[in-house]
Amino acid sequence: MREIRKIIVHCSATREGQDISAATIDEWHKARGWSGIGYHFVIGLDGTIEYGRPVSKIGAHCKGFNKSSIGVCYIGGVESDGKTPKDTRTKEQSCSLYHLLLVLKRLHPESIIHGHRDFSDKACPSFDATEEYKKLA
Repeated sequence: MREIRKIIVHCSATREGQDISAATIDEWHKARGWSGIGYHFVIGLDGTIEYGRPVSKIGAHCKGFNKSSIGVCYIGGVESDGKTPKDTRTKEQSCSLYHLLLVLKRLHPESIIHGHRDFSDKACPSFDATEEYKKLA
């Protein structure tokens, strides 16, 4: 099993209300030349949690940190204009994300939850995940 030191929260950078699936992200990532979806989990607008890349495999979601991290992506993160970052999480997504992170923290108690923006110039995930989940144990 990989040593997991970080759980990194992402958004799909899709328009508010635009529902896509892990299969769609898998297609996008394959089109970029990757072996498949880079995230380990994807949370749909209705709160459904889909599996992406197996957790046993190194992800492709945060350059320089993939080897020791798990990538979690919620669908959304951009206003309807398709450009402006916005926390578009539905109540269902927020609930599912919280519970998924709780389980992942229990499985990997030494890990720290971060937002992708902690490691990049992007706004992703369009909210401060590090601050929001810093007390999750």
